[in-house]
Amino acid sequence: MALFLLIFAVCLLIIGGMVLILLFSRTPRYRTEPEQLLELFDKALDNQVGETEWNVVINYPIRHDDYLDGIRRRAQHLMQEHGRPWQVAQGKSLLDKTGREELAALRNHLASHQRLREKRRDET
Repeated sequence: MALFLLIFAVCLLIIGGMVLILLFSRTPRYRTEPEQLLELFDKALDNQVGETEWNVVINYPIRHDDYLDGIRRRAQHLMQEHGRPWQVAQGKSLLDKTGREELAALRNHLASHQRLREKRRDET
């Protein structure tokens, strides 16, 4: 009987601890920052990004920054219009020539916007 009570108490302690951990833990949040988008765009322009990496970042909505979400949606649209994911396995580019040109322009726009934002932050 003592063994039963000991096992019951240990199980109750473990289950209770797990319930408390689950009650007080938060859901993990993923925040896409401008640097991550710039890095992804650079990789895509250098033919070093895979379809999975592209989709993980570009298909995840950015709720904390409307400007970044607009950039993400433009990149998503570029993939729909100019994407060639079937050629990545052959070592070729994820986007066709027009798509790479438009992605380079989008990347430069985001970089200049980020520099302007940092300059304003430094002035205050």
